[in-house]
Amino acid sequence: MRRMIVAATVAALFTLPALADDKPGLNTDEAPRPAHKLNDGYRGAEEAHSMTVDHVTEMHDDASVTLRGNLIAKKGNDIYTFRDKTGQIDAYIPMAVFTEREVSPDQLISISGSLDKQQTPPRIKVSRLQKE
Repeated sequence: MRRMIVAATVAALFTLPALADDKPGLNTDEAPRPAHKLNDGYRGAEEAHSMTVDHVTEMHDDASVTLRGNLIAKKGNDIYTFRDKTGQIDAYIPMAVFTEREVSPDQLISISGSLDKQQTPPRIKVSRLQKE
C-alpha cells in the first residue's frame, strides 16, 4: 500500500511539467489592436502618474520605468516591439522574464525595467512582465 502511494506521488511529480505551456514568449497568431483604439484597460483606482512611451523616451539613461501596453512583434533574439497609445519602443525581454507564459499581441501587459539610452534606438531592459 505504501509503495503504491509513493509510486503515485512520483508519477504525479513527473507529469506536472507536461501540463505547462510548451511555447513561452510572444504568440503572434492574433493581430494587435490599432493604436488609436488602445485603452489603458486598467480598472480600479487610477494611478497618480502613469508612464507612457513618449514620456519614457525623454527620461535619463538607466531610469526605472513601468509601462502598460502590448507586445506587437518580435524583432530578434529577445528584442520585442512594445506599444502603448502614445507610441512604440524596443524592449529587451529575456526568456526567463516570461516565466513560461505566452503573451499575444492583443493582451494588455505591464512591463517594468530600466531605460537603456545607449542603444540606438533606445530600449527598455525588462526585468518584470505581468499580464493584466
